[in-house]
Amino acid sequence: MTMPTNRVFSGVQPTGNLHLGNYLGAIRHFVGLQKTHQCLYCVVDMHAITVWQDPKELAHNTREVAAAYIAAGINPKEHIIFNQSKVSAHAELAWVLNCVGRMGWLSRMTQFKEKAGKHKENASVGLFTYPVLMAADILIYRATHVPVGDDQKQHLELARDIAQKFNNDFSGNGSEGFFPAPEPLIMGAATRVMSLRDGSKKMSKSDPSAMSRITLTDTVDDIAKKIKKAKTDMEPIPETAEGLKERPEADNLVGIFAALSGQTKDDVLADFAGQGFGAFKPKLAELAIEKLSPITGEMARLMDDPAEIDRILADGAERASALAQPVLAEVKKIVGFV
Repeated sequence: MTMPTNRVFSGVQPTGNLHLGNYLGAIRHFVGLQKTHQCLYCVVDMHAITVWQDPKELAHNTREVAAAYIAAGINPKEHIIFNQSKVSAHAELAWVLNCVGRMGWLSRMTQFKEKAGKHKENASVGLFTYPVLMAADILIYRATHVPVGDDQKQHLELARDIAQKFNNDFSGNGSEGFFPAPEPLIMGAATRVMSLRDGSKKMSKSDPSAMSRITLTDTVDDIAKKIKKAKTDMEPIPETAEGLKERPEADNLVGIFAALSGQTKDDVLADFAGQGFGAFKPKLAELAIEKLSPITGEMARLMDDPAEIDRILADGAERASALAQPVLAEVKKIVGFV
């Protein structure tokens, strides 16, 4: 079985309210990677149900993520867009990897501690073993690269550890080097877009305030209003990025402008140094509307034709399965399943 050399896997959870952070931190980078890699972009609906989801909303949100992928510029004919639950090899490999991974490894996952909170005994087993399923998502395609933000780097390290342990555990039965150690693709500036209401917190779909985030379904008026009301401070815009330290809201808005315009923060500051945010915000709103409105419009068009989205997802799942099934068959042979 030939080992891939430039295969990318990544996924987005269909939990609603895709926002600017999802776009700048992940989806726009997915688009660029098409030029250099073979890409599989998944809607990870099995991960979504680690916490309860309304079934109708889950179906809607799954289509919405697929629509966002396509509207942002991912080509479903040249690359693969699919939803996780359509490819059963993910779940089958996850069970094998559950038996390879160790409780101690999972117990150290900080994201579980954050999401489960003080009452972790009430959390689902799936939430605890989520990182093993993530490892299976990646390894079932023997993906070589995974775009990750800061919050997922620990999970990718676990995937690498599990891959190595599998290779070692079954080394007498042909597993030497079977799974590659997937490499992280750290996607650069603005991977952490912060709340418009609190610059110390990430922009989040779960924030109770809709004013804290710009979503990919917001209207032009919504975007302008949210940026106008975004929290800032009274100080003028500094000349260099050093001057943004201890100014989280200012840093966030400058970072968003830089990411949307393809500039560095210092480039943006050179244009606006000495001005107040009263002058800066309208320019940011104009830029955000210019970049996001075409995506919003195309998403709306696609969502008006759910049968077409379902067709694209089904085609992607068929092509993903064609890659996954030979890997799963070899895993079964390696572990001794007959």
